[in-house]
Amino acid sequence: MPGGDRLAQLRRDAGPAISASLLPAAILVIVCLMVVPIPAALLDIAFTSNILLALVMLMVVLHASRPLDFSAFPTVLLFATLLRLALNVASTRVVLVSGHEGTDAAGRIIEAFGRALIGGNFVVGLIVFAILLIINMVVIAKGAGRVSEVSARFTLDALPGKQMAIDADLAAGILTADEARARRAEVAREADFYGAMDGASKFVKGDALAGILILLINIVGGLIIGTATHDLALGDAANIYLLLSVGDALVAQIPALLLSIAAAILVTRTSDDNRLARQVREQFASAPAWWPAAVILGLLALVPAMPAMVLLPAALVAAAIGYRLSRKAPPAPPEPARAPSDPTIAWSEVGETAAVTLDIGYGLIGLVDEARGGGLMARITAIRRQLSRDLGFVMPMVRVRDDVTLSPHAYRISIAGEPLGLGEAFASDLLALEAETIRAEIPGRETRDPAFGLPARWIDPALEQDALAAGYTVVDAATVIGTHLNKLMTDHAAILFGQDEAHALLEQLGLRSPQLAQSIGSKVLPLPVLTAVLRALLEEGIPLREFGRIAAALGEVASQSQDPAELVEALRPLIGGLITAPLAPPGQPLRLIALGPGLEQLLVAAVQAAPRAPFPFEPGLAARLVESVREAATPLLAQGYQLALVTQPQPRRALWRLMRANAVPLPVLGFPELPDSRAIEVVAVIGEPALEGPVPA
Repeated sequence: MPGGDRLAQLRRDAGPAISASLLPAAILVIVCLMVVPIPAALLDIAFTSNILLALVMLMVVLHASRPLDFSAFPTVLLFATLLRLALNVASTRVVLVSGHEGTDAAGRIIEAFGRALIGGNFVVGLIVFAILLIINMVVIAKGAGRVSEVSARFTLDALPGKQMAIDADLAAGILTADEARARRAEVAREADFYGAMDGASKFVKGDALAGILILLINIVGGLIIGTATHDLALGDAANIYLLLSVGDALVAQIPALLLSIAAAILVTRTSDDNRLARQVREQFASAPAWWPAAVILGLLALVPAMPAMVLLPAALVAAAIGYRLSRKAPPAPPEPARAPSDPTIAWSEVGETAAVTLDIGYGLIGLVDEARGGGLMARITAIRRQLSRDLGFVMPMVRVRDDVTLSPHAYRISIAGEPLGLGEAFASDLLALEAETIRAEIPGRETRDPAFGLPARWIDPALEQDALAAGYTVVDAATVIGTHLNKLMTDHAAILFGQDEAHALLEQLGLRSPQLAQSIGSKVLPLPVLTAVLRALLEEGIPLREFGRIAAALGEVASQSQDPAELVEALRPLIGGLITAPLAPPGQPLRLIALGPGLEQLLVAAVQAAPRAPFPFEPGLAARLVESVREAATPLLAQGYQLALVTQPQPRRALWRLMRANAVPLPVLGFPELPDSRAIEVVAVIGEPALEGPVPA
């Protein structure tokens, strides 16, 4: 390395070391001022340095664009306060030891403040000191302390929301990781700054109280020492020691006042990027504010007792400023034309337009950002396409939006405005679903699959292969949400099916089979009735894929009734093959749970007694029936069998409502719906004597 470069490098390395050693040296100097006697000349240099420090701090505050631009202010204020108190101690020692030698015994600075500023009259000095103390302590320091306290409280209250907003911007790709890290550090620094300023305001108050006590000590001690030790007359001692004490108090109080003003300006600054001078200049550059002021001053000059020679020039100056500002002001842009009173309200302003909404916390935003590899939107599209094929009508769009009221990893699924699913997913983790038997337990956060309630745990992606080897089924967060959405849309397909969908089915059928579509058209079945019939089929899990066959069956029974419930029960035997096909593969028997004859008679009688009641069964009988069906079905369902409950046609719909209300996942069939071509296997018969009882009236 050349000599010049080596020297430059040594200078760069020495700079931080010298800066780091200045603070310990400053502390050492402050301590020495308190305990070591110093000559008057050195005291003058220290007082001058104290005033210089206060002025520099005030100028730095005035040129700061934001409060955080001078984040070291609370610490510097502490050092300045300690320096001022140390100088008070040193000056008190000099005043009491050498004050009898004359008013210049404590240095030129104290003498100048005692003579030049207050004219050598210590009474005037005491009054001036008291006024400065009141201004500093009661007005400036108290106000700055209150502003600091409120700012610290509001800043701490807003801290979680700011950090959540930063995380949301990071997840949305608005910020990079480094930018988010810098923003978090700035938010934390802001909270620390206002908390420190709240405590620093107490230093200013304590310094003012210390100034009062030091002044009293100097006066009383000086009078005692001057009269008792140096044999001065009381008047001479008062002239010397009172003058020196007041000068010492003033030379300390003026820097304290400057620092209080700096603290007050700093904590009352807004988060504007402009400096204070520019901010004030821009906000006072308003011609409409200067013209009224000029007029009022001119009117005051016309009042007989007022000094017109002072007020009139001030009015002219204000008018000149207003005139100059009005010439510089740019013309205001024309406001867009608006109707004076437009009573029209658009339908887009009312309510939610999406049939299915997926609200996600900000921690899941990355799942919907395709630029960052999020695959949730593509998965939702695939789910809609598959459900449309399976159910026989076009599934509506799914609106995905972020919701700050949700926790970061939570999501909520709503259908037709009704929240139906709430779950939690972690974008950076995988969900390991537990099988019946697992060979080894994988570490992770235990939870349950939100779609089916199966035991599971969130694991680190690095453990995926271990989890698969242990027997877990591993899926990502997008699959978890997509599976939950798929289940809810399948279970509530009837809610998503309306008259528009029914009309679309008829139109498509008309393109293929116009005569068949005409047989169930609006002249035969009104659209609301057709919609209600198809909804009832969807409620019980019967898809509309084979709408041509369903329409043909409806055409046969349409003349029997216009009641949707009666039409559904008349329709079902004609499409029995469609209903039973999902329950068993071809060539395998239908596994059914039947009811005993006595129990069926009770159910039929209950329905005949209350044909329109959704739950016509006696509560005790219904509870025992549900429990018996659940006990018979649970072991078989756990083994993977498809089951159905079979009964007479009359109680079938009411029995299905009862099973659904009690979360028994069994379809309920009527005997006429069973195809003659399918083998049947009755796996259980419900009808023990304990279930029998009196027929309800």
